[in-house]
Amino acid sequence: MSRRSQPLPSNTGIAIVGAGLSGLSVGWYLARRGVEVTLFDSGRAGQGASWAAAGMLAPQVEAEPGEESLLPLLLHSRAAWPAFAAELEAASGQKLDYRDDGTLMVALDRDDAERLAFQRDYFTDQGLSVEWLSSREVQRLEPYLTRRVTAGLRSPLDHQVDNRKVVAALKAAFLAAGGHLRENCAVQEILTTGGKLSGLGTAEGEVSADCVVLAAGAWSHDIAGLPAAARPPVRPVKGQMAAVQMPAAAPLLRHVVWIPEGYLVPRLDGRLIVGGTVEEMGFDESLTAGGVMEVLRNAWEALPGIYDLPLIETWSGFRPTSRDDAPILGPCALPGLVMATGHHRQGVLLAPVTAEAVSAYILEGALPAVARPFTMARFAAPSVKTREQRGARAS
Repeated sequence: MSRRSQPLPSNTGIAIVGAGLSGLSVGWYLARRGVEVTLFDSGRAGQGASWAAAGMLAPQVEAEPGEESLLPLLLHSRAAWPAFAAELEAASGQKLDYRDDGTLMVALDRDDAERLAFQRDYFTDQGLSVEWLSSREVQRLEPYLTRRVTAGLRSPLDHQVDNRKVVAALKAAFLAAGGHLRENCAVQEILTTGGKLSGLGTAEGEVSADCVVLAAGAWSHDIAGLPAAARPPVRPVKGQMAAVQMPAAAPLLRHVVWIPEGYLVPRLDGRLIVGGTVEEMGFDESLTAGGVMEVLRNAWEALPGIYDLPLIETWSGFRPTSRDDAPILGPCALPGLVMATGHHRQGVLLAPVTAEAVSAYILEGALPAVARPFTMARFAAPSVKTREQRGARAS
């Protein structure tokens, strides 16, 4: 239930800008500790990137060379998900459809198999548990996949959750814990006094705050009033997706399956999520014929049986992507402003560690060790002295 009909309070205590998975998770953790916290969102809670996501909890199969420093944070959050899900279900009285069936990656030709073998070796080098599958073993697990499958990888620890159910449950748990939610109340400006944060300028007026958490996803960069040093380098990366309806009692697919150009995510109600494009298109939310055709064609090549299934939904969303594709958590150059943004494609996976880290910083004044590499400090420009020292060493 929105609190928009109530008068805007003069002081919110802790204000959170953005009621997506990150903002709701942090808000819930704070509210259940008895903290006065208000969430602000320009629309309805959880209807942005959190709604558009596929809900994969897959740090292993999504691991990439060059992102090794991010892996411990991802694995930490995945390990936290079972307890997080159980606590959230208990607090909200709602099911999340958390599933631990594991994740498959499949190859459809020789080139795909060579890339898959490279990924297997990389995962193994990183200490990640994966299992190489023959085409017959893949077919035994998922018999409706195309006969063109030449090989597969199984990652038993990479799971999934219905992100839309998580959003609904977080909203319910946050309100039940005493949190305040201002939907359809856009934050237009960060207010400062004497170089320190003092509050927010919203569509309904100004409000003071002791602390503000910036969890506005892809929109975090563009809020007025942010000093340059505290403006997070976050941009939108567009994804187009679709869903078809499988028979719930006899689904074509049971595992999350990564295909060469996308992924397939089955839900317990029979929906099959297919995605997704990766486009640098700013905030253009339009669906394109080419984008939808691409995700459906790629899905059909791997799972031919979807051809006759009803197409029940198409949508787009904006991944909030930082300069290095890693989240931005904790303090920044503006005292009183705390970051919880820039999660790129890992917003669902990182919800537990984001809630843990940001709430710990607000309540205890320090980030957990696993989150400390991910503050805004990593984007600070090197000083002149540092550049001179580098030049001296080079000579």
